Amino acid sequence: MKVAIMGFGTIGSGVYKVLTTNEDVIAKRVGEKLEVKYVLDRREFPGEPWEKLVVGDYNIIANDPDVDIVVETMGGVEPAYTFVKAMLEAGKHVTTSNKALVADKGADLIKTARDNNVNFLFEASVGGGIPIIRPILECLTGDVIEEISGIVNGTTNFILTKMTEEGSEFDVVLKEAQNLGYAEKDPTADIEGHDAQRKIAILTSLVCGQQVEYTDIPTEGISHITANDIKYAKKINRNIKLLATSTAVGDTYVARVAPYLLAPEHPLFAVNDVFNAIFVHGNMLGDGMFYGSGAGSLPTASAVVGDIVEMAKHKNMNIPLEWKSEKKELADSSVVESAFFVRTKSDKDAVKSAFGNVEFVEGVVDGEVGFTTDVMTEAEYESKASTLDVVKMIRVR
Repeated sequence: MKVAIMGFGTIGSGVYKVLTTNEDVIAKRVGEKLEVKYVLDRREFPGEPWEKLVVGDYNIIANDPDVDIVVETMGGVEPAYTFVKAMLEAGKHVTTSNKALVADKGADLIKTARDNNVNFLFEASVGGGIPIIRPILECLTGDVIEEISGIVNGTTNFILTKMTEEGSEFDVVLKEAQNLGYAEKDPTADIEGHDAQRKIAILTSLVCGQQVEYTDIPTEGISHITANDIKYAKKINRNIKLLATSTAVGDTYVARVAPYLLAPEHPLFAVNDVFNAIFVHGNMLGDGMFYGSGAGSLPTASAVVGDIVEMAKHKNMNIPLEWKSEKKELADSSVVESAFFVRTKSDKDAVKSAFGNVEFVEGVVDGEVGFTTDVMTEAEYESKASTLDVVKMIRVR
């Protein structure tokens, strides 16, 4: 069975390595050998084993009847969308690790795959090497998923872990992450939460079976988190983590990406460094957790190859995925309840007047007090905090 790889960067080259290194094992599981026939890339690779596989025109792949499965690891929405749609219309199965493509065009590409009796799978688009999409769609298909909360970005988790361990400021740790290859030269998508925003939109779309627009999800990154925030977190024995959350509210969901202060008993409290974890609560399952390497060449490639094997086993049939293009309206996030940690330059009397019973945290930063509120809605918090000189607010879980 012939495979083509579109995009030969970190993930695409990792897919090639997994397919060649584990060739015999994969052949046993599929029932036949998988062979990479094409690599689509604008570069040449003189002297490399895949040098003669490289083509520059995606139509060569689309028009070759020998190619059954195509891997897309180019990134971005275009030209990936045009290329992937052409492959599906040509009767080829496609798997991708591209969260931007899936979040934006997932419903359309699933329909195109169904119309052409092929498959469009994207396990690696959310958790990297962590299996999460297939467990939700297959293993937990008898459950109503009531909550998904995850640390789904390794870059931000690494930064927050280092800040916690070393007491360093954000900018210092970001540079270290870039030097180690954990953060891109332009880290905006990671540190401002946009990567996590797309991933929770994908998971929520799959759970509810409709299109959840990632732009509808309130999103806050970690670039404003400081060493002083970390000091307060340590004082109250909590860790700051960037969470992507989606919770059932009536017949819809409320979603958010933001930093949270987590207590030691929270299942995501001790997920550190570049590791990711996704917590799922089902009405029958109860609590479940998926943990592992959320990024990197080979962990992500492993998930891509898992999709390849799944599609090879279903070569002549479409695996049904429920994700309609009809937009799902999310619940108003202002109705969600939580406790809030607040740093303020206002005095205690002003705090008590605004919030009533709070738990004060003192002696961390001169000239300010910290406090944790009772549980209340976002709207209630905003109303009460409007009377104070607030330095920082972080939600508490």
